[in-house]
Amino acid sequence: MATNRQQAARETRRKLVDAAKRIISEKGLSNTSIDEITEACGVAKGTFYTYFKRKEDIVFELSGEMFGEILLAAKKRPGTALQKLEFYMVSFSGYIEKSSLKLAQDWVKNSAAPDVCADGKKKLEQDLLDMKTLLRSFIESGELCADAPVELLARTLTEALYGQMLCWCMSGGAFGFEERTRQFCQDCLPALLQCYLKK
Repeated sequence: MATNRQQAARETRRKLVDAAKRIISEKGLSNTSIDEITEACGVAKGTFYTYFKRKEDIVFELSGEMFGEILLAAKKRPGTALQKLEFYMVSFSGYIEKSSLKLAQDWVKNSAAPDVCADGKKKLEQDLLDMKTLLRSFIESGELCADAPVELLARTLTEALYGQMLCWCMSGGAFGFEERTRQFCQDCLPALLQCYLKK
């Protein structure tokens, strides 16, 4: 059972994360200061450093939470492997699109020299791991052949998502990232996975 002090610390951390998400979504990561985040929470600037080393760590935490929930929901979802994979990829792109174009553009710009997440993994590594986890769950459930090239498929699908995100960012949001991903899933996924799906 958590003490009052532990509960207060969790609440403060949550406030910082929520405020950062709101401000970064409006202004972008590079235009958001730690002062703005702490001011929005009504805490001292030093409090920020009790929980995070830098503001990028909050973005990693936010994305880790949300993408973890998307992966779990996809694995539990009823339907075929193709339907679950489409749900995962469309939800992945939908979350990014809803978070804001500006935040995605900042992330793409900063990812040329990728930062390490709080748990030591880079964002790309985590996304590849999540895709492999999902594909392996299809093998375990008997929907995908045991000899399916999980590494290759995970790279191909993750790179497709990242490529669509880059084009969406470069176009200034001229098309819907989520909708483009849905089209990719409906038009291309069956052909990519056809020979690995169990009949």
